[in-house]
Amino acid sequence: MRRLFTWVAGAAGGLAAYRAATRRKPAPEAVPAEVDPVQELRAKLAEARSEPEPVAAEPAGPDDPDARRRDVHEQARAALDEMRDET
Repeated sequence: MRRLFTWVAGAAGGLAAYRAATRRKPAPEAVPAEVDPVQELRAKLAEARSEPEPVAAEPAGPDDPDARRRDVHEQARAALDEMRDET
């Protein structure tokens, strides 16, 4: 009885493996010609490149690192004060 059960289980497993291996996958759906994601991304990139860059404050000359450091600290303190005022 065990041999018969083993043979039947083996045959069922083999049949299932064969069907899984030979099953055809559905063809992927084609993207409509109207919607081209590549063109959309290129348009967004061109738009982003055409926007003007934000103008940064002119840093102190490289000859005076102390002045630059003071400027940075002043900007940081101003930002902290602004954040404290918001709450």
